[in-house]
Amino acid sequence: MVSIPHNVKLGRLAPRFDARTLRAARYLVPAALPPLPSYVRWSHRARDPWGMMLNDRIGDCTCASAGHAIQTWTANQGQEVTLADADILAAYSAISGYDPTTGANDNGAVELDVLNYWRTTGIGGRKIGAYVALEPRDQREIKEGIYLFGGVYIGVALPLAWQNQSVWKAPHFHIDFGHAAWRPGSWGGHAVYVVDYDAEYATCVSWGELIKIQWVAFPLYVEEAYGIISPEWVTDATKAPNGFDMTSLIADLNALGQP
Repeated sequence: MVSIPHNVKLGRLAPRFDARTLRAARYLVPAALPPLPSYVRWSHRARDPWGMMLNDRIGDCTCASAGHAIQTWTANQGQEVTLADADILAAYSAISGYDPTTGANDNGAVELDVLNYWRTTGIGGRKIGAYVALEPRDQREIKEGIYLFGGVYIGVALPLAWQNQSVWKAPHFHIDFGHAAWRPGSWGGHAVYVVDYDAEYATCVSWGELIKIQWVAFPLYVEEAYGIISPEWVTDATKAPNGFDMTSLIADLNALGQP
């Protein structure tokens, strides 16, 4: 049983969407992809502790989950890399205006701002190549994203009912419907990196632990989801693992001027 620490912070601000952000569905053409596995476990190669990455002290979950993504990609490519807390802190401070000396402006960050910073400036000296939006209500698309991109970066409107829970489940509508504790966002906004899936659950890294999210809860509480193209995951110059169409995607990104 996973034990969620009592002293945890949130920190994902309300999503902001950009018309230039490409939709992954355009590139996830079933005929061009391998069969979707019944389960994926990218977490199984991770050997270092995932780590809090300061998310027990400050609301840097949007950057901490970027650190967990880097751990996932590098562990599955042979040599796991865990960024120093100082790298996560530097990124969070630059993006949000947080002052680590005084503690001022610890107000969280927008996922899109983190993705753009990660792409243009880098976190811990590591940049991503691009990102695409996934539809949280489309279970197959999220699974494809986890499989092809080595995980999915999501934003969750946590309900109070999930506090101290090791499995994030959907409410029982005949019992829980209408209860304030199950209202999306009643606890707050949180960013996590999803690393595994099976028929019943997706599994994310949060606060240094693996937490299961029931698939039926996804459309209720997940507000945004992104597949990230990273050179630490995609080692071929033209295609991602499993034949993903990298050439077309990069051309479209350049044409649209994704920030």
